[in-house]
Amino acid sequence: MYDDGLVTCTDAELIIQRYYFPLGSAKRIPLSGIRGVDWRPLPHGSLRIWGSGDFVHWFNLDARRPGKRAALVIDLGRRIVPVVTPDEPGRLVAELAAHGIATSGFPQGPAGT
Repeated sequence: MYDDGLVTCTDAELIIQRYYFPLGSAKRIPLSGIRGVDWRPLPHGSLRIWGSGDFVHWFNLDARRPGKRAALVIDLGRRIVPVVTPDEPGRLVAELAAHGIATSGFPQGPAGT
């Protein structure tokens, strides 16, 4: 299991806290509904702390995002794509991979951050 307070991965689902605007309620995604996860670098963090800048990628509320260096793009096969910036992206990727979810773009395999 992975849990950093904003992103939780259980044996059955991925839970993204503070997802929906304006209430900040959680998005619950069954692991079986995830097509894949793609690692993206955030070399200088991201000023996008909640929402979307392109009407495709949706970021949950994370005030610590400007200091983070990696984002995970969650492919659900839909137009709107959830993007999370977990505290330990390598650990989350390893957990998702252990559940058979395809991962890509990692600089040093699933443990890379």
